This record gives sequence, structure tokens and C-alpha cells, in this order.
Amino acid sequence: MATECQAWLNDNPVENNSLLSSDDEKVETLNIDNEINGNWITATSSTIHEARVKAKAKRRLRKNSSRDSGRGDSLSDNGESLPPTSPKGKLLDRKSRSGKGRGLLKKGGAGGKGVWGSPGEVYDLEEIDVKDPNYDEDQENCVYETVVLPLDEGVFEKTVTPIVQEYFEHGDTNEVAELLSELNLGEMKSDVPMLAVSLALEAKASHRELTSRLLTDLCGKLLSTADVEKSFDRLLRELPELVLDTPGAPQLVGQFIARAVGDKILSRDYIESYKGKVDCDHARAALDRAAVLLKMSKGGLWGIGGGQRPVKQLIKEINLLLKEYLLSGDVAEAERCLQELEVPHFYHEFIYEAVVMVLESTGETTFKMVLQLLKFLWESSVITVDQMRRGFERVYMEIPEINIDVPHAYSVLEQFVEQSFNAGVINKKLRDLCPCRGRKRFVSEGDGGRLKLESY
Repeated sequence: MATECQAWLNDNPVENNSLLSSDDEKVETLNIDNEINGNWITATSSTIHEARVKAKAKRRLRKNSSRDSGRGDSLSDNGESLPPTSPKGKLLDRKSRSGKGRGLLKKGGAGGKGVWGSPGEVYDLEEIDVKDPNYDEDQENCVYETVVLPLDEGVFEKTVTPIVQEYFEHGDTNEVAELLSELNLGEMKSDVPMLAVSLALEAKASHRELTSRLLTDLCGKLLSTADVEKSFDRLLRELPELVLDTPGAPQLVGQFIARAVGDKILSRDYIESYKGKVDCDHARAALDRAAVLLKMSKGGLWGIGGGQRPVKQLIKEINLLLKEYLLSGDVAEAERCLQELEVPHFYHEFIYEAVVMVLESTGETTFKMVLQLLKFLWESSVITVDQMRRGFERVYMEIPEINIDVPHAYSVLEQFVEQSFNAGVINKKLRDLCPCRGRKRFVSEGDGGRLKLESY
């Protein structure tokens, strides 16, 4: 067979082609011209040559495509692209090297570290295997709950105090009840009313009213009548210490007891049970105060505080305050009563009423006393610049109507404004805004005896 092939090649020589550049390919062309991919063919030399060129090109294309398919440009540690034949590029290649891959993720995206499974997969509750060696029959009926440790005395005060102080701002008893229910108060439950009352003793009257409402709303939900009684018993025992910080603590605690009895969170026999059994003078004063208040009135004892009161009621109380001051002359008491109104935004009404009272007075006593009071309140920073300005401007605007009832209102107002400026109560700009009424001019001056228009 080999002899016949050699004889046929000698009879049909094949010329060298420049497309085959390597020496091995030339030798292969001279020796085996009619063998392609291991198959013997019968063809002309040109046909054999073309078939070999196409087969070689296909092999190169298949080799490159299988090596670089789906990998893209691999990068080295320095950020440079790696050649397709780089070993590191092959390690980073996660695509199929067979050339048959579709570019999809392995395992449908459910493989790799930190993967919870393929998207959209829902896990059911794992059923307990009875045949499991670690199976425990008692675990099936176990109920797991969060355990909150009971508060001790130190942690109780630090936790509950901010809740009560915040309640003084928003006044929502439901929020306080919800916050306290999340705590494991344990035996400290009866200390909640005592802590609230202790904080209210140093606060305003409106805060004491809020504290009484809080105790009423908490009783039955979070507290019992026994807890409230226990709390007030402790308050009466600690009154000597409370008096050091709040001198009026016995009277205030007595008011709290009377309000609690009126709200039916304390029994009416509570005060009677202490008769003849009290050795402390402060506790006796508190119980006497509660007994007297229960005989006098029923319901709320603190009143409505702050801006919750009607405007007419506030104006009435301001007038009573000024009249009481004119009788007593005690500026400190007037300051205290003014601050107890808890309406700093309404102090301009106090200035207005005080100046009008000066305009309507007949003697100089009211003039001097009101000026002294305004100077004292200004120096003590009780009344601000804005409230003082608004009060005087209201008088300036209404002076024409006041002048109808008080003929000399313009002259008295000019004198009071000038004295207030000299005392430092008002500034120069506010003094210059004071309206003045011109004098009656003569006919010879050309106005026919008419009065000048009022100017501001």
C-alpha cells in the first residue's frame, strides 16, 4: 500500500505554496498530499490544497473560540488585560469552556457562598423528624417568650422619671400607660404614683392637674387602689424630707389626697383611718387640708392651667391681680401671681390693662405704683421686650376710644410713657410712637379754632 502511494506521488508532484509558511507544513505537503484529517481522498492537487487550508483555519477558530468564549478581557493584579492563553484568565473564567454554554449563572443563581437559594424560592417550615436521634418530644410543646427582668429601685427612678417629665409636655396618659406596661415594674408598681406626685410638687399647677389625671387613668389599668393607698402612705411618711425642698408640700399633698378621693381612686375612709394615729405635724397638716377641701368642693382642685383657660377668664384674673397689688403694694406677690397664670405669651394683656388703669385713675398713687411694678417685672426679666412693646402699642391704637371716656387720656399717657422711658422700661423708638393730641389753636393762627388731627 505504501509502495503504491509513493509511486502515485512521484507521478503527480505538488508545487510549494507561499501560504504555508512553516517547514513542517512544507514537508507534510510533499509527503502526504492526499490525506485530510486521516482520510484518503482522490482529487487534484489544487483541491487538496484548498481543503487543507480551510481545515486548518477551522481548527484555529475552534481552538480560540472554546478558550475565550464568555470570558471577556481578564485583568491582572495591576489592572492590565491578560492574554487569552493566560493561566490566571482561565482561573477567573466561570463560563463553560466547551463552547456550548448559554452564558447563564451556575445552578440558576442558587450556588455560591452566602446565597439563600434561587430567586422566588419559598422555604416551608421544617418538619420535625421523629426518627432523628436528637429528637426530644418535650420540645414540641415549648413556648419561648422574652423575659424582662424586674426593675430595682435605682433603675426604676432613672427609667420612669423621663416618662413622667415627658408626659408633662404632651399630656397623653395612654402613651404613659403603654410605656409603663412594657416595663416589668414588679414590686415597684406602687412607687409610680409617689414618683409622679414628687415631681409635680416642684412643678406648676397645670402639671399637678396632669398628675392627678394620670393617676386616675392608670388606676384600674396598671395600678390598683391598694397601690395608690400604699403610695400615699409613703408620701405622708416622707413629708419631713419633702418639706426641705418644697415648703408647701403638706398643703399640696393634702390637695392630691382630696383629689384622689374625689376621683374615687382612694376610699373616703382613707382620711378617717389616720385620725389619732399621726405623730408628724406635716402629715397631720396634709390630712387636715384634704378633709377641709373635701367638705368645701368636689371635683378638680387644681383648675385649668396655662393657655387652656378662656381669654375672658385670663383677663378677669389679670384685673384682680392688679387691684390686689394696688391694695397691698407687694411687687413680689404680684410677680408670683403673674407667673402662676402660666401664660407668658399673654403678658401683653397685663401691660395693656395696667396702662389703662393708670389712664382711668384720678390720683398719682396708681401712676407711681404701676410704674414701679412694670420696672420691677422688667428688671426681673418676667416680661420680655416683645410683650412690653405689644402692650404699649395696643394702648396707642385704642387711645382715641379711651379718650372718649377719659378726657385727659392723651396727656396722662404722654407723661406715663415719658416716665417709663426714663425708668428704662421702654426704648426711645417706642416712646416716639406715642400719639399726642395737638392743643386748641386760636382763630388768629388760621385754623378757625379747629383741633389738630391726632398723629401717631
